[in-house]
Amino acid sequence: MQEFTGVWVRDPRIQKEDFWHAYMDYEICIHTNSLAFTKKSSCVRRRYSEFVWLRKKLQENAMLITHLPKLPPKNPFFNLNNAREIGARMEGLRKFLEEVVHSLVLLSDSCLHLFLQSQLSVKKIEACAEGRSRYTVSEAIHSSGSGNKRFESQSEGSMEEEDDMHCESE
Repeated sequence: MQEFTGVWVRDPRIQKEDFWHAYMDYEICIHTNSLAFTKKSSCVRRRYSEFVWLRKKLQENAMLITHLPKLPPKNPFFNLNNAREIGARMEGLRKFLEEVVHSLVLLSDSCLHLFLQSQLSVKKIEACAEGRSRYTVSEAIHSSGSGNKRFESQSEGSMEEEDDMHCESE
């Protein structure tokens, strides 16, 4: 049987931090039969800055072993209400992930798997990947949401509760 990994970036949502500050996050869904993945279907929400962190982390961990794909460029004037800009960014993020999940070198990175298949924050992903948590990477992924509800996303509240359960606070 041939392995496949499908990646979707969809459902952009504006998240308001306060009256003046807002950001966009996206649902990242994975469906695969690859042995490299702990769960065969999962969905998480991530924002652009977390993708920037992931690329930097992958670059550090892979060193010069492999070429890393580029992210869509950061636009300081990104319009949260411009469907064309949002669509172009989502497509760029999808292409980035598509290349990453098809790289054997990058697939061995724990941070990638936690990014794609857990609701952990970037800080807690680093802690788990470095062994500074109560749970292994596999346990964090398995206890993070159902992942098999036909790509249903979780509510913000349950993500935060699970996040606190997975790794110890620092």
